[in-house]
Amino acid sequence: MAEQGPLQVLHVFDHSVPLHSGYAFRSLAILQQQQQLNITTRQLTSSKHYLAGPNPEQVAGLTFYRTKPGWLAKLPVLNQLDVMRQLEQQLTSMVKQQRPDIIHAHSPSLNALAAARVAKRFNIPLVYEMRASWEDAAVSHGSCKEGDLRYKIGQWLEKKALRSADYVVTICQGLATQIAQWGVNKARIAIVANAVDISAFSPVTAKDPQLEASLKLQGKTVLGFLGSFYRYEGLHILLDAFAKLLPQHPNLRLLLVGGGLQEAALKAQATALNINSAVIFTGRVEHNTISRYYSLVDMFVYPRQAIRLTEMVTPLKPLEAMAQQGLVVASDIGGHRELIRHNDTGILFEPDNPDQLAVVLAQLLTNRDDWPRIKQNGRNFVAAERTWQHTVAAIMPVYQQVLSAKK
Repeated sequence: MAEQGPLQVLHVFDHSVPLHSGYAFRSLAILQQQQQLNITTRQLTSSKHYLAGPNPEQVAGLTFYRTKPGWLAKLPVLNQLDVMRQLEQQLTSMVKQQRPDIIHAHSPSLNALAAARVAKRFNIPLVYEMRASWEDAAVSHGSCKEGDLRYKIGQWLEKKALRSADYVVTICQGLATQIAQWGVNKARIAIVANAVDISAFSPVTAKDPQLEASLKLQGKTVLGFLGSFYRYEGLHILLDAFAKLLPQHPNLRLLLVGGGLQEAALKAQATALNINSAVIFTGRVEHNTISRYYSLVDMFVYPRQAIRLTEMVTPLKPLEAMAQQGLVVASDIGGHRELIRHNDTGILFEPDNPDQLAVVLAQLLTNRDDWPRIKQNGRNFVAAERTWQHTVAAIMPVYQQVLSAKK
């Protein structure tokens, strides 16, 4: 057990690096930080990750075990059952080979439900990390509607997964509140917040001259958004606000770095607003070059819409901007309020209101003397409270508690 050597934790993920996603990067950061805490980890991904590559696979100095899809994987609806069946089999095999002290399953609920069966069979504590409201994300992407059958089934599975765990971890206060409202004892809920590797995001002291020249941004004031183009990100609101600002601020430019479902609609909107010449769509860029694009932005704008998902869940991108001492302007919603204190670490504006966003941006453009204070406060907040070293440390009391309860 833990007293006889390093704590051994078996992590169960939906997918992992080398795939690029916020989910995969959070998982990697947790694993790397747990190694610093002298925790021995093994990591297994569900069949949703399955590739024709090696099993196990070495990535970033870690060994990731993969789960192969079963014969039901190609059938609608039953493919979800297949994810759980195959994961349970693979988990059982791994537990028999090397019994862990704890199984730590991460969203979605299918992972936790498969892990719960194995944990119960071998009397191993189960921690479930709920990272998102997946059914609400499906609503925002248009793949289901709030309250329809798929939505209700997704929520039912989530509640079942939460009840199956000895302890629940989540990424923010909004989700923790929802989990408690669903009947999980607050004493069994902990927050391991999203964070950044502060060493990877140094304060920006100068713009990348080559990239600035290639995008024709010399001498321009640049508003920027870096991320995925989902409807709930509110980029259509930003375009409307930008169109109102441009006549009075002809040297203003809007840099949109990324791609996604809304890209074509946003380009059409920019054309309809007659602001094409001042809006730069870069498309998706390589992860290792993203800091060059960050360097070009004078104000980062995150205009997320006020919907159930964004009120509950905190994004990661504003933290990355704040870590680089960027000036962050964001909609006043629950997910942003956990990261940004208005007129202190950033600026908040009324959500879903392009007129008010335009007013706020215009005020900032004419009052640059206050920028250094807000930018420094944002960087200080991230350095003090939102590094992985700081946030992942919150898992240790959770592990100790579930181990004590099983004795």
